[in-house]
Amino acid sequence: MEHEFTKKIKSILKQAFPKTFDKIFATSELLQYLNIKTKSANRGSKSRGSFANLYAIYVLVEDYVAKGFNKSGRYKNYEGAIFSDLFERQRELPFGQKLQNHALNHRMNEEFKKYFPTCEYIPILRDHLSNKYWFNQNLLRIRISKKNFDIAETVMKVIDAYVEAKKSAFDKFIQFCEDAEKYKDEKLIRFISDLLQPSVDARIFEIVSYSILKYYYHNQKLYWGFDPDEIRKDNLKLYKTGRTNANDGGIDFVMKPLGRFFQVTETVDVKKYFLDIDKIEKYPITFVVKSTDSIEAIKQKIQKQAERQYAVTMIVTRYMSCIEEIINIPGLLSIFQTVVEEGNLNKVLGEIIRQSKVEFNYNDDSEESDLENRKEQLEV
Repeated sequence: MEHEFTKKIKSILKQAFPKTFDKIFATSELLQYLNIKTKSANRGSKSRGSFANLYAIYVLVEDYVAKGFNKSGRYKNYEGAIFSDLFERQRELPFGQKLQNHALNHRMNEEFKKYFPTCEYIPILRDHLSNKYWFNQNLLRIRISKKNFDIAETVMKVIDAYVEAKKSAFDKFIQFCEDAEKYKDEKLIRFISDLLQPSVDARIFEIVSYSILKYYYHNQKLYWGFDPDEIRKDNLKLYKTGRTNANDGGIDFVMKPLGRFFQVTETVDVKKYFLDIDKIEKYPITFVVKSTDSIEAIKQKIQKQAERQYAVTMIVTRYMSCIEEIINIPGLLSIFQTVVEEGNLNKVLGEIIRQSKVEFNYNDDSEESDLENRKEQLEV
């Protein structure tokens, strides 16, 4: 598979190995894997980043290079990298602040095996007793014409280049959003609507979904109280609980004062839905799904998968009853239309810009945005 970023990979490889770069690229499963994982580099900010598995590779290869094993050849005697060091390092990397341990522990290996089922090596080696990690040197040393070529530094440079490309894309996205503030309403509506597509990056979809839902609910009033003579009137308020795509299994949005939970997802995998439901002790949850399928079709898919997985109707019914509401892309677009009619179009765009700056680590602004968000919450 060749795509726009493949040229960049080959260019980096050629700088290191001018005479053999083509053979090394064709021979190395690891470089082929990087090629697959970086296909979104030139597709702008709306495409998925896939940083978790790339960073699992990066931190281990970085450790390998930092200790000089790419030159000494003594890696087989290395005691291994410490998990906490690797974990901390991947969170220091751009877009890595909320990454979890899954890629290091198994997901990267599982995905690699999916793409290269006949490869006899797995990339990440782990000793469960000592919790030490290694990168499989067999994938870093490529043998061409009876000569070994160590591609560790090249692997790091490829991932660095990919991250720079994605950062540039997100910079352009935020700049584009800021420029969109000057748009007339019709063009701005089209711009935001285009951000609600199945191919859009998961983080952007979550940010846009939140921004629309926030201003959809904020005018809706609720009357409640503990005493019939002291009824309180509150507007519904939606809170974003953290950065997007954190992969931490947490709840994405919470609504006060109703206490509704929202989870944004791009899958219709029943295991994912029921895992989220289990995490909150089967508390009702609303799923915002990055799908154009009808709500009924999404429910049927979940139901059929659940019936295949759980043979007991009572269990399936119990889980399905925990799905409070499903909001799909057509639903979000309809809600967005209501928000526009209520005169909140520019507020939605402002929220998208504010949340994007926090998400994409615009440090100068993120602290300010965090403070603004906290102040806003305290004022409620």
